[in-house]
Amino acid sequence: MSQPGNFFSGFLLGTVVGGVTGGILGVLVSSRLAQPEGATADGLQKLDAKSKKRQIKAPTEQSIETARRGLEDKIAQLNDAIDDVRHQLGSVNGNLASEPSGERSISQEP
Repeated sequence: MSQPGNFFSGFLLGTVVGGVTGGILGVLVSSRLAQPEGATADGLQKLDAKSKKRQIKAPTEQSIETARRGLEDKIAQLNDAIDDVRHQLGSVNGNLASEPSGERSISQEP
């Protein structure tokens, strides 16, 4: 770091060379992906039909509800796993408290 001018010029040169190289490679790769070798009009129609099948459908209320329930189940599993690990770590450290010091139990007031 005794030559900060050389570091900056090297960094700038590397950025420019990397950007140009990445740009050239990106153009070459995208042009090959745009039209596969040996593609015919019939082949392109088949590709269009396949891409239509892969289109994402709009979610329905039922699918959203199913996803929400699945997420709630996963969250409950994660909370159980966290409680188990917290209990195990508490017994390793000699702290066998039923409630960690920073948490309070939620109780309904009459």
